[in-house]
Amino acid sequence: MESVSMGGLRLSLKQRYLVLLCFAVGAIIAYQVTRNSLEGRRMSRVEGLRANSSEFTLEGEPFRILGGSIHYFRVPRAYWEDRLLKMKACGLNTLTTYVPWNLHEPERGLFNFEDQLDLEAYLRLAGSLGLWVILRPGPYICAEWDLGGLPSWLLRDEKMKLRTTYPRFTDAVNSFFNQLIKKVVPHQYSKGGPIIAVQVENEYGSYAKDGEYMPFIKEALLSRGITELLLTSDNKEGLKRGGVKGALETINFQKLNLNDIKYLDGIQPHKPKMVMEYWSGWFDLWGDLHHVYTAEDMVPVVTEILKLDMSINLYMFHGGTNFGFMSGAFAVGMPAPKPMVTSYDYDAPLSEAGDYTTKYHLLRNVFSRYHGGLSYVAQPLPELPSHQERRAYQPVVIQQHLSLWDSLHFTDKPFKSERPVNMENLPVNNNNGQSYGYTLYETSITSEGTLNSKNNIRDRALVFVGKYFIGVLDYKTQELALPDGKGKRTLSLLVENCGRVNYGNTLDEQRKGLVGDIELNKRPLRDFITRSLDMKPGFVNSLESSGRWMPMRQRPTFPAFFQARLYVNSPKDTFIKLPGWSKGVVFINGKNLGRYWSIGPQQTLYVPGPWLHRGNNQVMVFEEQETDGKIQFTSSPDYGMTVDVQ
Repeated sequence: MESVSMGGLRLSLKQRYLVLLCFAVGAIIAYQVTRNSLEGRRMSRVEGLRANSSEFTLEGEPFRILGGSIHYFRVPRAYWEDRLLKMKACGLNTLTTYVPWNLHEPERGLFNFEDQLDLEAYLRLAGSLGLWVILRPGPYICAEWDLGGLPSWLLRDEKMKLRTTYPRFTDAVNSFFNQLIKKVVPHQYSKGGPIIAVQVENEYGSYAKDGEYMPFIKEALLSRGITELLLTSDNKEGLKRGGVKGALETINFQKLNLNDIKYLDGIQPHKPKMVMEYWSGWFDLWGDLHHVYTAEDMVPVVTEILKLDMSINLYMFHGGTNFGFMSGAFAVGMPAPKPMVTSYDYDAPLSEAGDYTTKYHLLRNVFSRYHGGLSYVAQPLPELPSHQERRAYQPVVIQQHLSLWDSLHFTDKPFKSERPVNMENLPVNNNNGQSYGYTLYETSITSEGTLNSKNNIRDRALVFVGKYFIGVLDYKTQELALPDGKGKRTLSLLVENCGRVNYGNTLDEQRKGLVGDIELNKRPLRDFITRSLDMKPGFVNSLESSGRWMPMRQRPTFPAFFQARLYVNSPKDTFIKLPGWSKGVVFINGKNLGRYWSIGPQQTLYVPGPWLHRGNNQVMVFEEQETDGKIQFTSSPDYGMTVDVQ
């Protein structure tokens, strides 16, 4: 029999196997003991986040929330992990996210928690990476998101009172929470999950139309099994009316005012102080400049907040993108609402495409002094995840075009009505109305004269007579001269919902399309044929099969769809640039990247690499008025001329 020598001992092959087996068994036992002790530590959940003294405690130990907001619905799912790892590497310990009701229940009773909207997967991922979660389930979320996250089908009820105890609103909230909260409950801290706190509604003090509403939302959470710490979130003014008994009040701001902190302390003495939204930048509006909040201005404020022993959540840590038609609009202190741009870069520490910024590195240095789980003892930060590679693909040339007028047979059946009907009340989408996109209103006219919108266009209409473009009607321009012509002609108004207001007191008034009469020579027009052009994936994909696509050598008739192919060897993130185009929407492989508009400030659209595939990719552009026939790509974004946040 063979034998081997080990340190002077001669062991038979059989004995050698026994030694190796002992080593293996010992290693497995050691691994299991270590794993079990880690699991035990993770699962020995006795006391969650508490606010019983001037500092938070978790398992009875002092705890400081170092949070950052990243919204799963604004970040391609393939990048969730990358963004959360980058957040953790910056020294943060808590993820905060809103939940957008309008995406999760696009039609009444039709719920979607899959793929990009798989909230449970997002919560599990955060937990697996060692991040705690503060969940902000709304139902109203603001967030520079269409109607603050409320579904537009609520507005089919002409008496609807959003964010109140109006029965049809509370019925809808109850129905949504029945689906949402049962998915959230298992992910609470007490059940081994990452959720340490849940926010009751959002900035209600700035709305405050119903004293019974906040108690209703609080009870809606508790009765469905929410057991973690409850919070509310308001700016200084909102603190006066935004709280609810049994929830810790937190404050939102950008510039530190010690009197505001004293005020919070005064209404809530001997409680932990937290900035739930420390605004790391600001949003942008079409036709304005790109807002920046410099790292030099921001970092001293964050440092001061931490020196005051406060907890903080950076809103946003990573903004992402308002893909599709989901961006909101701003109306506070303005004669008419202004729509938000597609990018939600927000000048946040992590850019729209997930890049590190100067702000990120300086904040990482600050947070490194406070990083350390349950205590304030600093621990080394995780390594920085690697940078995502990007490509500036070669420009592609448009191959063919399809006039809007030739695409109409792919829309739902046209709706006939005597008077114009707003988009939410159209009998489409299983009688849930139209939520987003464009609506085409057509009627017959027999005379020239003055067309007056009576300010009933929401928000912007391209006007055509006999498919010939006449001009644009919007909040500013409310009259157009219609030219002379023979006999009966078709007047067409292509009305765009540019985004519903997401903040302020006008939420109940956010119906879109034609919301009342329009007049020709002071007589209201009648007998409309209306088509919904919400440009959902089914519609966009069906256009491929149209036999009416024309080659580019034939002059296009606007508005039109334009098609090109982007050949890619290795899919990487990129940005689309359309300097020779005017206004419209871009679709890549059927996915809606969002709106572009030459008035800026935003001049590029983010294209996530995971939405491209090897080989040919379909690029489709809906353009309202002009094109140079080329789609350009760049590896860096252009958000336009900048202005400091005031």
